Amino acid sequence: MQNNTVLKNEGMRILADQLGLVEAERFIALMRREPFDYTEWQRELYRDVSLDTFLDNATRYRERLEDAGSGNI
Repeated sequence: MQNNTVLKNEGMRILADQLGLVEAERFIALMRREPFDYTEWQRELYRDVSLDTFLDNATRYRERLEDAGSGNI
């Protein structure tokens, strides 16, 4: 388990990489501004995704991270 600072930095890096820095900041502002139930949000986000698809995507993501760590990307 990562400490909180490492987790926040990694989360921001992922958001910025995927959305761009401006949109990542906008996303964070939106999440802070509104009442937010993470569990309910996550249920809705993945409602139409099968467990097999979710696990396949997670496995591919982990493999990409491992490749990036070894300089293979």
